[in-house]
Amino acid sequence: MKIVFAEPAKTPAGCVAVFATPERSLLGYGTALDKATKGALKRAMAASRFTGKKGQVLAVMAPAGLSADRVVIAGLGAGKEITKRSAEGAGGAIVADANGAGQKSLSVLVDVPTGCALSLPEMAARLALGARLRSYRFDKYRTKEKPEQKPTVASLTIHVPGAAAARKIYAALEPIADAVFLTRDVVSEPANVIYPETLAARARELGKLGVKVQVLGEAQMRRLGMNALLGVGQGSKRESQMVVMHWDGGRRGDKPLAFIGKGVCFDTGGISLKPAQSMEDMKWDMAGAGAVIGIMRLLAGRKARVNAVGLVGLVENMPGGEAQRPGDVVRSMSGQTIEVINTDAEGRLVLCDVMWYAQEKFDPRLMVEFSTLTGAIVVALGHERAGLFSNNTRLATQLRDAGSKVGEKLWRMPLGEGYDELIKSEIADMVNSAGRDASSVSAAQFLKRFVQGNRPWAHVDIAGMAWTKKGDATTPKGASAYGVRLIDQFVADHYE
Repeated sequence: MKIVFAEPAKTPAGCVAVFATPERSLLGYGTALDKATKGALKRAMAASRFTGKKGQVLAVMAPAGLSADRVVIAGLGAGKEITKRSAEGAGGAIVADANGAGQKSLSVLVDVPTGCALSLPEMAARLALGARLRSYRFDKYRTKEKPEQKPTVASLTIHVPGAAAARKIYAALEPIADAVFLTRDVVSEPANVIYPETLAARARELGKLGVKVQVLGEAQMRRLGMNALLGVGQGSKRESQMVVMHWDGGRRGDKPLAFIGKGVCFDTGGISLKPAQSMEDMKWDMAGAGAVIGIMRLLAGRKARVNAVGLVGLVENMPGGEAQRPGDVVRSMSGQTIEVINTDAEGRLVLCDVMWYAQEKFDPRLMVEFSTLTGAIVVALGHERAGLFSNNTRLATQLRDAGSKVGEKLWRMPLGEGYDELIKSEIADMVNSAGRDASSVSAAQFLKRFVQGNRPWAHVDIAGMAWTKKGDATTPKGASAYGVRLIDQFVADHYE
């Protein structure tokens, strides 16, 4: 979809979007169009449930007096309620409506209501970003779609006073969409296309943006003692990998921020085999790694003034003659031993070695890790929030606040000695699975044992957020890329 910014002109032809606030109050351009149509827009609002609330959309077909064949009225909510995120949502809602109607082009006449904190150029840029995010579609394997099933909007023109300023703001926002699309792409791909080596190859492409990328194979990880990670992948014919991505945009000598992702490219559960129902969803058990690759792409794409390192452990968890067995004991890179009670509790085995490597190699200021770690977090929080576990209240608060700004919500979960008791082993330092009781918390307690000293650390369980079956204004159904924008906002707020 081509996006163009232009100064206001006469009412464009085709599909035109204007805005309203609560109590069916049209903004400037909408009022002008209503006058030209002798009140058709206000009559349409009065005859419907549309009131101008945030997220509402009303289409008026072929109103007399205009060259436009369709006028869309989008609700913004009250001026003081409008945020960057809600403006993006309005842009997404408009383009989704136009695609549903089969429109090929769309023009948006930008207004801001009284009390809105956004300038006209900022509003225009955020509308454009939301429209682009909502336009994403993973359709490379579809060969027999009917024309009416395909998106149709090929061009979006945003008319706003100060178009040049809007264009400049949007140019700075474009890396967000590029990074989100990368993450959505790799998470959406099937496991016969994305597996450890091919996902590592996708990460290598970040070198074009100035990211230094290193890929460690099994022989290198074996020499490092990363037996917990290697044990997960030993039943697969695909070689396990660890990818290390450096972005050095900050001051020389500053310790980096470390972002770590679980990359189980397909999870059968191993010998502790999962039920067949919905196992196909386990292609996105690498969504944490996908998010970290997207995070590094975004930081590099916008030239973030921060030093950051992204690390992802990439494996396949498969059954077979070489597969890890329940009851096996492995020695992690840290030297701590782990009794493998359940081979389907594999993500924490991958992460513990990657976390330890990150600390030994880079001595980071903090660590934030993303993983589709437990189904139990979905039981607890559904698909509204990711679970946040942390040893540092300041870090947890900063992440929560950043997430609220970009629509990636978090809910802090508990940690404590009582939960730590759950992972004691009779023959090793710990077990990898404590059973059903507080299973998300015990998984976090397991990871906490691999945090050195008081280093600020956060574990974000995104099992309920990595994939959406309903979507929202800026996210179609499918891979969400949860975590990419959260960390970008976190970095911008506190480390630049």
